[in-house]
Amino acid sequence: MPNVTFSSPIHRDKTVYAVAGSHTQTILKIAKDNHIPIDFSCEDGECGTCMVKVTVLSNKGAMAGPLTDKEIVVLKEHKKITQEEIDAMRVDDVSHARWRLACQLILRDEDLLVEY
Repeated sequence: MPNVTFSSPIHRDKTVYAVAGSHTQTILKIAKDNHIPIDFSCEDGECGTCMVKVTVLSNKGAMAGPLTDKEIVVLKEHKKITQEEIDAMRVDDVSHARWRLACQLILRDEDLLVEY
């Protein structure tokens, strides 16, 4: 099972053992299910309220799916992703972006640190 550690400067770190390979649970859903107070608003990837910084901790490397089109728009708006990173993602079919939207990032089988 992948471990997801949620970290915040104002809340104690919490590690959650998530269901491996569900490929349907977003980081936001996991946070809500475990009473982790990540801010959110629209839950549809359009507002940017649930923006989080993600670090892959497992030695499997980046496995999360590519950014959604909505994420790309919001992250570009907030200057959290460059055009070069977007182009590389489209070639590699894997996101190397450190910033993601918790409502769009679907957990796979990697251990993550999620800073909110």
